Amino acid sequence: MRKRKGSVGELAATGICLLAMTVVMLAYIGNAGLIQQKTMVSQIARKYILRMETVGMLSDQDRTALCGELEAAGITGLRLDGTTLWQVDYGEPIVLQIWGRLENGFEFTEKRVSTAKH
Repeated sequence: MRKRKGSVGELAATGICLLAMTVVMLAYIGNAGLIQQKTMVSQIARKYILRMETVGMLSDQDRTALCGELEAAGITGLRLDGTTLWQVDYGEPIVLQIWGRLENGFEFTEKRVSTAKH
């Protein structure tokens, strides 16, 4: 049996492609958890902005529950700066703004704006 010319080059190219795909997959797996956690934050924010629409503000009870749900989702450094914490009139804008850090220390801001419909 004779060796084919160029077989080492083909093997090296295949090895490099496999290595590159492994790096891409590891990066994806690392970031997929962060994307899932941010999606959870968005769903929680949607739930509370809908409550705020009916009440006209983020009540103390809802604020405590919101912070508890976000901490259970793994959010740290939680702040609600810019959130409507006082009663507004019908049709006035209400804001829910959440600041925090995801598990790997990435900072995020989730801002929801709607109008009071109470």
